[in-house]
Amino acid sequence: MANDPDDPALILRINEGDGDAFDILYHRHRDWVFRMACRLTGAPHLADDVMQEVFCYFLGKFPGFDLRCGLRTFFYPVVRNLSLNAVKKARRYDGGPEAVTHLENLTAPEQTTDDDGGIREIIAGLSADHREILLLRFVDGMTLPEIAELIAIPLGTAKSRLHHALGALRGHPTIHEIRGKTERSAVANC
Repeated sequence: MANDPDDPALILRINEGDGDAFDILYHRHRDWVFRMACRLTGAPHLADDVMQEVFCYFLGKFPGFDLRCGLRTFFYPVVRNLSLNAVKKARRYDGGPEAVTHLENLTAPEQTTDDDGGIREIIAGLSADHREILLLRFVDGMTLPEIAELIAIPLGTAKSRLHHALGALRGHPTIHEIRGKTERSAVANC
C-alpha cells in the first residue's frame, strides 16, 4: 500500500465511480475508526457497529463528496455522534425478568490483568469529555490545537477540559497509591 495515492486523490477516484479506491480508504482508516469508537463506547461490539455505520454514512456521500479537511477530521464527529447514540441505545435495552435470571446464572470470564494499576478503570470513570481529551492527547499524541479542531471546540475549552481531567486523575486515591509506589521504588533503586 506504499504506492497508494493520498486520501484526496482516492476521493476523486471514488467520485468517478472507482470502488477499489473506497476499499483502499476503508482499509487505511478502519482501525482508527474502530479504536475511536471503542474508546467512546467502551464496548468492542458497539464499536464494530459504529465502524460499519461510519463507512456506510461515508459511502452515502458519493458521488459529489468534497473533502475540505483531513479525512480523520471529517470522520471524528461522525464516530463520536454514532458512538454516543450506540451507548444510549444500549442503555435503553431491557431484557425483562427472564434476561436478569439468565444473566445471574452466568459466570464472568477469567480476567487477564495488564499491570496498569487500575488506570484504565479510573479513566473509564471520568466524564466522556474528560476521557476523550485525555485519550486524544496522551494516547493519540495530538496537540491541543489539533484536538480543538477535531472535536470542534475552542482551544481554551480544550485546555480547560485537559486541565480538569488531569486534576481529576491527580485527585484520585489510586493515583496517589501508584505515585507513592513509584517514588518508593525510585528511592530504593538509588
